Amino acid sequence: MEHNQSKSFVHLHVHSHYSILDGMSTIPGLIEKSIEQGVNAIALTDHGNMFGIKEFYNYASEKNQPINNEIDTLQKQLVKNELTDEEKENIQAQISTLEKKRFKPILGCEAYVAKRSRFLKETTEDRSGYHLVLLAKNIKGYKNLCKLVSLGHLEGFYYRPRIDHALLEQYSEGIIASSACLGGEIHSKIETGDLEEAEKAIYWYKKSFW
Repeated sequence: MEHNQSKSFVHLHVHSHYSILDGMSTIPGLIEKSIEQGVNAIALTDHGNMFGIKEFYNYASEKNQPINNEIDTLQKQLVKNELTDEEKENIQAQISTLEKKRFKPILGCEAYVAKRSRFLKETTEDRSGYHLVLLAKNIKGYKNLCKLVSLGHLEGFYYRPRIDHALLEQYSEGIIASSACLGGEIHSKIETGDLEEAEKAIYWYKKSFW
């Protein structure tokens, strides 16, 4: 039996055209293509910003509205007293099938993490930060993610909007962290052969996002 891997795959590191020079896909284009490929969830993780998050969430909600309407209609049928157990089971099965068709927008950002401090803006080293993918897993996480991104622009901006370890420790609740790409802190230290510092970084992230 052929297994459709796309239905169990969720891309957690996606850039839209809000990632300047890194992405060119529109928000509607990303969602439409995902649904076309049978992928019912993706994470939007633009570089250093969340400019596309509202559009991303709203477009996903619009795509889900017809499905939600069908589910509401079926749920209203369930409260009817004259239904048999078999009919109720059938309706529940239909609801479960429809729920799996909903598109889930995962709200995130690929942050720039200052190699020293977000307040240091002196050397070439401060111009670029490590990449770090952050995903909101609940409302608290979304609020903390907004806080991190905002402070990256207001306090840490130096060529790029940067956050740092101090901010991550303060606003980690409700957030899932991923080591990101080759520009991530752990990858960078492994690439330079500094395995001891890479191990320290792993333990720091594990402690901060436990």
